[in-house]
Amino acid sequence: MGLLPLLSFSQQIKKTTKSDKPNILYIMADDHTTQAIGAYGSRLAKLNPTPTIDRLAKEGILFKNAFCTNGICTPSRASIMTGQYSQANGVLDLDGSLPADRQYLPIEMHKLGYQTAIFGKWHLKENPDAFDYFKVFYGQGEYFNPVMIEKGATDSVKNYRPYKETGTFPGKKYEGHSSDVVTDATLDWLKNKRDKNKPFLLLHHFKAPHDMFEFAPRYAQYLENVTIPEPASLWDNKNNGSVGTKGYNNSLMDTIGSSIGRRNVVRNMGVHMNIDPNLSDDDYKRQAYQEYLKRYLRCVKGVDDNVKRIFDYLEKEGLMDNTIIIYTGDQGFMLGEHDYMDKRWMYEESLHMPFLVRYPKMIKAGVKTDAIINNADFAPTILELAGGKTPNYMQGNSFAEILKAGKEPKGWQQSSYYRYWMHMAHLHNNPAHFGIRTKQYKLIFFYGAPYREDLVNWQGKNKNFLPAFKTPVAWEFYDLKKDPYEMDNRYGDPKCAAVIKQLKKELAQKRKDLNEEDGAYPNIQKIIKDHWND
Repeated sequence: MGLLPLLSFSQQIKKTTKSDKPNILYIMADDHTTQAIGAYGSRLAKLNPTPTIDRLAKEGILFKNAFCTNGICTPSRASIMTGQYSQANGVLDLDGSLPADRQYLPIEMHKLGYQTAIFGKWHLKENPDAFDYFKVFYGQGEYFNPVMIEKGATDSVKNYRPYKETGTFPGKKYEGHSSDVVTDATLDWLKNKRDKNKPFLLLHHFKAPHDMFEFAPRYAQYLENVTIPEPASLWDNKNNGSVGTKGYNNSLMDTIGSSIGRRNVVRNMGVHMNIDPNLSDDDYKRQAYQEYLKRYLRCVKGVDDNVKRIFDYLEKEGLMDNTIIIYTGDQGFMLGEHDYMDKRWMYEESLHMPFLVRYPKMIKAGVKTDAIINNADFAPTILELAGGKTPNYMQGNSFAEILKAGKEPKGWQQSSYYRYWMHMAHLHNNPAHFGIRTKQYKLIFFYGAPYREDLVNWQGKNKNFLPAFKTPVAWEFYDLKKDPYEMDNRYGDPKCAAVIKQLKKELAQKRKDLNEEDGAYPNIQKIIKDHWND
């Protein structure tokens, strides 16, 4: 009998210790761009596609200048897991992989007493074995009836359709739309599988709204009779771009950058959307845009509704206010701006990541900040929020202080570095480039060459082996205060020379500091040296 008070006291200490550590829920959708989140106030905000996600902005903080470091799925996810830029973590493109011993975020969170779990899209080749539990899509994942690999399970499927091959593949097929399936898995873990005496780091990753935009049937009528607002640059791109994106005398306009209308003969959205090829060019583009946006936003609506399912559970269980809730995308996405689709570009709509955080115990409601952050900063921040410190091997910076204060501390970073490696890949045909983004300015260097000289994948319909095809070298400079939609490339304007000179100096220093100087790629180093002062 004398032991009972001691046991009760011990249990109380355990409970108190647990409550000192917040749970952390990191929700990430694939290719969800700021234009398609109401709280960011874009041309699509009045359509109200994301009322649940908007709640995070209303009750927490919204980052206006969150950027990706490498605008394609696998490298972006590697930066989030490692707190490192691409040349440091070794994941430059979609062929990269991240073994368990380099899955640093869950490794470090274990040291802080957290249980870790990840659900949905992983896309880093090796299984996420550093997590205590995982249930992730096989490869890219299917929109419908996806195959998922579960930690500890030995399930397998035969003749997995996306790969059009016979054989046996790891995983188990789950019926339904992927956004519903991954949410079911997350809720099952929260209800039945987690240790409720420990704080958790839970990563919930949607496949949606990645192309090809397959939405659940219940959304078929959503926005059906609505005309989606168009960006002006869909029709008139003014002085955006350079010879690096258009070719000399516009000779590569039909090749570089997948388009909405017929401009790109290799890949355009009208083909993907099965638009009537007999239409005039303008009608073809207009219909392709409308169908593209409606399918995309129907996928977004499914994401938002499933986020509400998670929130409903957290509130029912009394976990909502003791959970740091983060919502983001793995990069931005072009929704017709400049007549482009997909991501990859350093242009604003692709570079920007949505980033919203709710935690009423620490974060004031309704805060908006223009502090510059990027996805290499996510892991250091999560670690600090969990009571840890940033390991020396991480290159990112914790912005936990910004979450607490609502403003950036003295000495905070004033720019972000970006690099896209996959030169002319996947028939989207984006030239390789890098650059720097400050609060007011952007400087981009299109070096236009593959990092592997033997690269011969991604054969096109009308042009062969485009990744081996070098494109013209060019610089672009935008004053985002005067030109927020990047319609006037001012590189070469004598009035901008002093600013450009300073940006080049900062860009060179960032490349040095971040191990991004291409030591393994002398062919790229030569291009940079030859054209730095163009």
